[in-house]
Amino acid sequence: MNDTRHIKISEFDYPLPDERIAKFPLPVRDESKLLVYRHGKVSQDIFTSLPDYLPKGSLMIFNNTKVIQARLHFRKETGALIEVFCLEPIQPNDYALSFQQTRQCSWLCMIGNLKKWKGGTLSREIEIKGKKLILTATRGECRGTSHWVDFKWNDASFTFADVLEVAGELPIPPYLNRATQESDKETYQTVYSKIKGSVAAPTAGLHFTERVLNRLREQGVELEELTLHVGAGTFKPVKSEEIEGHSMHTEYISVHKHTLEKLIAHGGEAIAVGTTSVRTLESLYYIGVTLLQNPDASEEALHVKQWVPYENHIKINAVEALRQILDYLNRHEMETLHTSTQIIIAPGYRYNIVKAMITNFHQPKSTLLLLVSAFVKGDWRTIYNYALANGFRFLSYGDSSLLIP
Repeated sequence: MNDTRHIKISEFDYPLPDERIAKFPLPVRDESKLLVYRHGKVSQDIFTSLPDYLPKGSLMIFNNTKVIQARLHFRKETGALIEVFCLEPIQPNDYALSFQQTRQCSWLCMIGNLKKWKGGTLSREIEIKGKKLILTATRGECRGTSHWVDFKWNDASFTFADVLEVAGELPIPPYLNRATQESDKETYQTVYSKIKGSVAAPTAGLHFTERVLNRLREQGVELEELTLHVGAGTFKPVKSEEIEGHSMHTEYISVHKHTLEKLIAHGGEAIAVGTTSVRTLESLYYIGVTLLQNPDASEEALHVKQWVPYENHIKINAVEALRQILDYLNRHEMETLHTSTQIIIAPGYRYNIVKAMITNFHQPKSTLLLLVSAFVKGDWRTIYNYALANGFRFLSYGDSSLLIP
């Protein structure tokens, strides 16, 4: 545990020239490069060949979250432009319910140009389906680096989802150093995205197309989905010298009973598409451990705190952990587990459910690079040196890798 806490983030740095960061995706998603890392050996292929590397009968898990147009811009009478970036709903505090609201709702937001918004209400006129309405934003209490913001609009025939669809802007990653374009509305969503709530795409999934998904099914790979709403914290740099000083952001997860049953049927083993699926699946293990210790745990107690994996020394197998969750849902007559996680996966972590991972190439000195390093037992430089030497494109719109330790 202490070894993990005292990992120096400087040891996870590498040179990433700006020209290696993919500013736009390839015209055809599945024609991106695929780096294959198997048992310490590295090779390359094209993403359409992914099914050839996966064993028949394996289970692949996708994150079906959908990116929302979370950036709202308001102009003050002085001319100052204020950006209100919706992070997570507060009232109501459920994503689906918040999007269904028809007059008002409250969100936790990051504020751009905060010093110019001392107080008062911001407003702007928007047009939805030919009808004009006024959208207002009123700033409330400060919560860490974010603020409570009350939104109101004067037409009950439209939901907050309608408002965001028209007034909001898709929040592409800051490291792309460019404005959002109309094309991003399609290319920054996975083809299987369904559940609105993320402010960043689960980018490993951007490579998948219907033809790849069909080939996976033909190869006998079973496909299942879960939901983790990706927060803006995914871009939060590690500023502390040691990772002990880095506070992980909370992300909200939903896993259906059917998915738990599939995981159990596959011996508690899965191929994860993206680090968001990885974090969700590995969080399930520790939720199961919590329920083993306390079958009547409250919903709050199921939240996976950052350091739980390194402090909890109870060891059970993955199937037993998943059965604990399934039993909990059955006892409470629930179809879906709704909870949250702050899990940090770093060298010293022992993976419990994820046996193979599809992921893009991550920023230097990021928690996602720590997660990859833990998975390949510290061999991340072999992978990244190969990618840099062989023309791979990096970050959200970049190329992909299949990691099999």
